[in-house]
This record gives sequence, C-alpha cells and structure tokens, in this order.
Amino acid sequence: MIQPPLVSVCIANYNGMAVIDDCIRSVIVQSGEVNVEILVHDDASSDGSSAHIREHYPQVKLIESPKNVGFCIANNRMAAAAQGQYILLLNNDAVLYPDALETLFLEARQLDTLAILSLPQYDAGSGELIDRGCLLDPFFNPVPNLDPQRRDVAMVIGACLWIPTAMWHELGGLPEWFESIAEDMYLCCRARLAGYAVRALTTSGYRHWQGSSFGGNRVTNNQLVSTFRRRALSERNKSFVMVLTCPAPFLQVIVPIHIVSLLLEGIFLTLLRRDMRIFRVVYLPALAEMVNRRQFLIGVRSSIQKKRTIRWQNFFAAFTFKPQKASLLLKHGVPHLS
Repeated sequence: MIQPPLVSVCIANYNGMAVIDDCIRSVIVQSGEVNVEILVHDDASSDGSSAHIREHYPQVKLIESPKNVGFCIANNRMAAAAQGQYILLLNNDAVLYPDALETLFLEARQLDTLAILSLPQYDAGSGELIDRGCLLDPFFNPVPNLDPQRRDVAMVIGACLWIPTAMWHELGGLPEWFESIAEDMYLCCRARLAGYAVRALTTSGYRHWQGSSFGGNRVTNNQLVSTFRRRALSERNKSFVMVLTCPAPFLQVIVPIHIVSLLLEGIFLTLLRRDMRIFRVVYLPALAEMVNRRQFLIGVRSSIQKKRTIRWQNFFAAFTFKPQKASLLLKHGVPHLS
C-alpha cells in the first residue's frame, strides 16, 4: 500500500532553467523518513524549463499554466492539489539543506500548536546568513532577525515557508489579488492574529539566490538594488497587509502617518534621482490603490479581524520600533531602481 505523503513541497517556477535542477534535487535527496511529494507550477515559462522538468523529473507533479498568473495563484493551485499533511512553499531559486524537511517536521511535531515555520536563510553566493525569519517595523517593513535566541517572529520568507495544510485552508491560502510580493507577510500576520505561532528555526537551513526569481531586493556593491515593478508591488502590498491586519485603534494612527511618509518618500526619491517614474510607477499607484480599493479592504479586514483571538500586545510583540527604511538609507544610501 502506497503511503500518502507527509509533506507536499510546492515550487512555483517561471523561467527557472538556471536554478530549477538544484532546487528539485535538494528535495529529492532529503535525509530522514519524511515521505514527500513534489509539485511544480510552471507559470508559462518561455525558457523550456517546463519541458525539462517533465523529461528529467517524472516523479514531479507538474501543473502547466497557459498564461502567467503570478506567485499567489501558482501556490494556491499547488496547495489545492497537495495531498500532504504539511505544505512547504519553496522558491525555484532556493536549495534546501539535506536535513531541512526532517528538521521542520520534528519541530512541527514537538509544538503544542499549529505553526508556520521556516529555516535560517543563507545567501547562495556568499553563504552569509540573511535572516532567521523577520520582525516588522511600525510600517510593516520586514527587519531580518539575526538573533539565534529569538524564535518567535512576525513573518518568515515565502521562499521556504512550512505550514500545516489544515491551517492553509483555514486561512484561505494566499491573496490572489496581491499578484506577488508580501503574500508571505499577509499569511503570517493572519496566522498570528488567529493565535497560531510563526517560528524561525536555528538549525539546518536553505540557500537562496535572493531576488533572482523576481528581480532586485538585494545589496550589490553596498547599494540596495531593486526594480520598479518589485518596489511598486512591495509598497502597495505592505500597505494592504497593514490595513487588513493591524489591530484597532492603532490602525487609525499608523495608516495616516504611513500615507504621509509614502508621499514624502516618493517626492524625495523622485527629486533626488530626477526620475518621475519613481513617483508615477511606484508611489502613486500604491497610494491610489489604497483609496480605490478602500471598500473592498474594509470588507476583507472585517472578516479577518472577526477571527482575531490574540490581544494587540501579542500581535506587536514581534515588531521593532526602529524604522527599517531609515536604517537601510543610512547604511546603503538611496536605493537604485531599474
């Protein structure tokens, strides 16, 4: 009798020919007795990676999309087809350590509550530790956690995110209207509001070619480099997460400050770089979307907040009050957008 899988590893792939082999092989060679199924959603790749997966990895359950639908829809489709007790979202540019799945499973089994988990994230090029999960600043910007003593965090990165399948379905998966970026923040904040843990482990890990799957979001030559599209989605979706999950009455204080700070930040960067695209492509759409979707956001927020089981003090326990953007500006200067 064939045993059902314990873990469904879900890999969203788009033009990942350069990285997909290392990713899939890292799952295949996992140590321990964890029964695994591998699902790959190919998002209308044009580089032949879908045919490559079909030919070389017959054990993979390949879902081929006729059009590009984005990270959220891709993972929701795989989760709907997953048969495992747990789901691991894994970027196609991430490579698991050999004991990663066993480490995650043992941690999940020892906890007395359902939890979202992740492993230490290491830069695939340099081997440098990137984070052990993230805290959030007051404006919902991720702050990498490097403290080995801290395990409870505000969020873990979606490049390697472990979640019980039952919790995934209870929370409704990823918000498809996000497209991509900050969907991991949304899922973790929702989980924490519902009383579930979000934890970063201190052992094992994964290597990540940070930014290769979507472009940008990394420090190059001591300067933060990103793309217009990534930054636009980031500013918009982080704002959505704030509006949807921030406990009242703090929302009424934080959102106006956030809107003013976004406006000033956009004007400052536009004037400094002398490039109107910064305001037109990144900041204006983020601000406009908050206004245009306000009724929709109010409805979604009401649904989420009705299920909140924790006090606001507990929600903000994984926050830091040091503004992350100011810290990055002082350390790396003005970000470069391409």
